[in-house]
Order: sequence, then C-alpha cells, then structure tokens
Amino acid sequence: MPARTNHSHTTSLNPLANRFSSGGKKSLNVDSPSFTPTQLGGKKSNFSTNATPFTPRGASTSLQQDTGASLYKSAPFADFAPQNYDLNTATATNGAADSGSLGYDPFTMSTVNQALPSAQYNPYAEDHNALAGTGASYYTPQNSYAAPSQPLQYHLYYPITSGRENLQPYQRQVYDLFLPESLREDLQKKSEAARQILPSQPGSQLPSLQHYHSLVPLDTKIRSTTNTFGLSSWVFKATSRKNGNIFCLRRIEGFRLTNEDAIKAVNSWKKIIHPNIVTTIEAFTTRDFNDSSLVFVHSYHPLSKTLQEHHFPTNRYGRPTPVPEKVLWSYLVQLASAIKAIHKAKLAARCIDITKVILTEKNRVRLSACSIFDVLHFEVPVPRRIEDLQQEDFFNLGRLLLSIATNTPPRNLGDLRLPLEQLSRTYSPELKERISWLLSPPQNVPAKTAEHLVYDLAQHVDDMLVASFNAQDETTTHLGRELENGRLVRLMAKLGAINERPEFDNDPNWAETSERYTLKLFRDYVFHQVDAQGNPVVDLGHIVSCLNKLDAGIDEKIYLTSRDHQSTFIVSYKELKKQVQGAFNDLLKASNKPQAPRGY
Repeated sequence: MPARTNHSHTTSLNPLANRFSSGGKKSLNVDSPSFTPTQLGGKKSNFSTNATPFTPRGASTSLQQDTGASLYKSAPFADFAPQNYDLNTATATNGAADSGSLGYDPFTMSTVNQALPSAQYNPYAEDHNALAGTGASYYTPQNSYAAPSQPLQYHLYYPITSGRENLQPYQRQVYDLFLPESLREDLQKKSEAARQILPSQPGSQLPSLQHYHSLVPLDTKIRSTTNTFGLSSWVFKATSRKNGNIFCLRRIEGFRLTNEDAIKAVNSWKKIIHPNIVTTIEAFTTRDFNDSSLVFVHSYHPLSKTLQEHHFPTNRYGRPTPVPEKVLWSYLVQLASAIKAIHKAKLAARCIDITKVILTEKNRVRLSACSIFDVLHFEVPVPRRIEDLQQEDFFNLGRLLLSIATNTPPRNLGDLRLPLEQLSRTYSPELKERISWLLSPPQNVPAKTAEHLVYDLAQHVDDMLVASFNAQDETTTHLGRELENGRLVRLMAKLGAINERPEFDNDPNWAETSERYTLKLFRDYVFHQVDAQGNPVVDLGHIVSCLNKLDAGIDEKIYLTSRDHQSTFIVSYKELKKQVQGAFNDLLKASNKPQAPRGY
C-alpha cells in the first residue's frame, strides 16, 4: 500500500507541473496548490478545485502568483496559522476572530467563583447568614478560584447505625472504644473556635497589645456596646507570647487613666478563683488603637454566649417557651455561690447583668467583666460604700432571674409587681418568694448576706451537688475510654520507629535472619492482613487486640510468615515485647551519641 500511494502521488503531479509551466518545464515552488489525499475507497486521485494554496507564515507578499492560480477559488474559511496558544486566555487565538470562541474556560473557573459564597464561616455567630454582607471575608482569595472556609464535617464521625440488638454482651463496637460523638463534636467545635485567626490584610490588621497577638473580635453584632459601662467596649480573643495560652481581652475605648492606683484595684480580683467567676488576669492601658484605651484580660471560654443571647435571641419567632424551673434554681445557686466568694473578699460584683453573665456549658454560668467598675469608678466624687454595692448585687440578681422567668428584657421591666404576679402563674411559690426577697428594698428587710442566701438554698444546692457528681462520674467514664488510646499510640510509635530503618540495611543485627526481623513480620500480621482472595482486611478489633496483648506481654504464641512465604516464626507476645524494648533502647542509645565534627 505505501508504494502504491507514492506512485499515485508522482503521476498526479506531472500534469499540474506542465499546466503551470509557461513555455518550458517549471519545478514545484511555494505557489503550488496544496496536496489533497485520495478519498477512502476511491481509485483516482484528483485535486479539489476548491483547495486553498499553501502559504507559509511569514512569506513575502511580493511573490507574484501564476496566472493559473486564478482558476482556483478562495476557501470560505481562513487559513490555519499557528500562533501563541495560551490556555489561560478567555478567547480563542487560533484562526479568525469570527470563527467563534468558547465562553467557558475550565482553567480560570471565573463562573464557578462567582457562584461560591464569599462570607467566612464564623463559629461565634448564631445566624451565619447575617454576616455575609458585613464586609470582606476573613481569607483573601489567592487565585481566581478560592473556596470558602467551611466547618468540619462532624457527621462523618457519627456511626451509620447502632445495631446494638445484634451484639452479644461481650461484644463491642468501634464507637464504644472512644468518646461519645456528641462530646467529641462539642470539643472539636471549641478547639476550632480557639484556633480561629484573622488574615493578614494590609491596613485592616488588629494591633498587638503588649505580649498579646492575633486578636479576633468575639462580638457577633460587629459593634461596640455602651449600655453597661457608659463607654464603648469591645471583646477580643488573643494569644499570649509568654505561655501560648488564649485569653479574652475587653477593651474600654476612650478611657483616660489619671491615677495609677486605680489599675491596682485589679490585684484583689486576681486572688478570686471560683468556678462561677471568669478569672481576671491583668489590666493595662494602651494607645495601639490610636486612642487611650483600657484593656482587661480574663480567662477565655470558647463558644460561650451571654444569657441575653441564649434566652433572648434576635431571630426567634412565636411565643417563647417558659424556662424550666430547675434551670432557674441552677442559675440562682451558681450566682449566689459566686456572690458569696466576692463578698467574702470585701468586694462587690457590680456586673450582674444579663449581658455580662455568660453560659459556658449546659446550665453552667459564670460572672464576667468583674473588676471593671472598680477601675472606672475609682475617682468618683462621692464614692459609694462597699456595703451598699453588695446590697445592690442582690437586687441585680433578682432582676436578672425575673427577666428570664417572665421572658421580658430588662429594659422593659418597669413596675416589678406585675412581673412578680405573672411569675406565680408558672412557677412555684418558693421561687417567687426567693426572687421577691432579692428585689425587696434594703430598708424593708434586714441587711442581706450571701451566707443567708446560700443557707436558704440548701435543698437546691444538694440537687446541684448530686448533678455535679453524676456529671463527674460520666466524664471519668468517658476519660477511661481514651486512657487506652494513649497507651496504644505509644506502642505504635515504638513499632513505627523500629521498622524499616534504612540506615540499618547492612547491619547484621537488623537483618532478616535476626530476631528483630520478627517485629517486621508482626507489623504485617497486625496491619497488613489479607483474606483468601488477596483482598485487604481492615479489622480494628484485631489491631487493638494484638496491640493490647503485645503491651501486656502474654504467653500466647502466634504464627508469623514472610511475604514470600520462605520464612516462618512461632513466637509469643512476651518475646515480642522484649524485642520491642531492646530495639527501641538501642535506637535511644544511638540517638544520644555525640555527633562527629564536620571537616571543611
């Protein structure tokens, strides 16, 4: 076939050469018409009359075409001229502009980027869609395609089905060996919120305050508040360079400190360590915000919310359900215990407000923003006695409980007699009597004391104590599940450090004939098992069982074989444990040897 095609090619060029010659024989040149191969199945090779003459790119336009070239008509489409082909361009560069171009470029992904959400996921916000239009996202796009940051796929950790009815009493599922999924999800959310940082954007980065860096605003409403302190305040999360811990920073904007002794009032609050009080760390002044600001540093509790955000959300619809009475008693017992610790230190809380009491766990409340009023009102013209401030704490506590029990914001509480009457319709007379005692004026009753309040709450304190002990027992049980994980991880780390050491390839102590070779075979026995068809077998129960037996060093023997089935061993877990300890100790000795000096 190739010879036949060449012959057809040669004979078909002679008539054309004679036809284009003028008075004599003319050889082929650049103006000759292009070659068109014979159609499949045809026996004759003829040129198409519509063929376009071949014109090399860059050829001189001064060349004159022969008179015979006018017999051939020009093609209705443009010639192919190779040019710089760029994959990143949106329009086609080959051919003429009128030949059409694709409107979709899979490399720029511009159309896909327009359909993606640009708002950064904020784990602190109640309504994640509300922050979409407040400004730029946290992370600036590096390329034309930038995927938004999304929360972890917590549902991937949950079991598909329980199947408890099909298990024997001695059988366990994989999820029975670890923390409950709800607790794991809660801890992962808090860890993700604690690690959240803002991007490094020129002109919009928050400053570093002394040894605190990576400031992240915690206010979900993206605005300052002036209702409580009389000055604009902002709340941030920051990391300390001293110990790497995360703290909560509350900035009081526009405060000018005139007396250095005022900031020393924080020292008394540093000594108060209570489970229902947010610990005060320190306070300092700064001008890093281009003004005179006062900053208070407190302990950080991730994903905490105020009682106002929890009981009076902005996006709630319909009639709210009443708060259970046990929850109100729990709030009262915890806050009464916090007030007792504060009053015992000859201080006053002065911040028992629905916006300053935070909820850190389920029904676990803490007093935040303590010590701020002691600094702000240090130089008032007429200072108030500490006894009067302590009596005011009881009134603020009763007002807070009344607001939550009646689902009435504190600003809407006018005459307190009407809410108290409404309180008796839903809750017990004991709760109404206790709140009425807190709200009663000081001149109508003897001086209120925190000890007397806690004494009257003895029955409910006992209920809280029982619930606390039950929660502790449950936490200890969950912790016991994770206790074995650390032991197995240490054992797996030793096996991983021993096996496949390339620096010991020529060492006879680590050769395949040595006893340490059995550790490599044991690794295959535990992690690389296959079935009869050669398919991998992934059995977590088998892995955990073998590692537990190895760590215990029992006398049970196992059959180990090499991958080529040429070497077999029968060894006990007790012998394997000795080999693991010996090999790992040799590695430690080798790692502690002094390095030889390098010569140059």
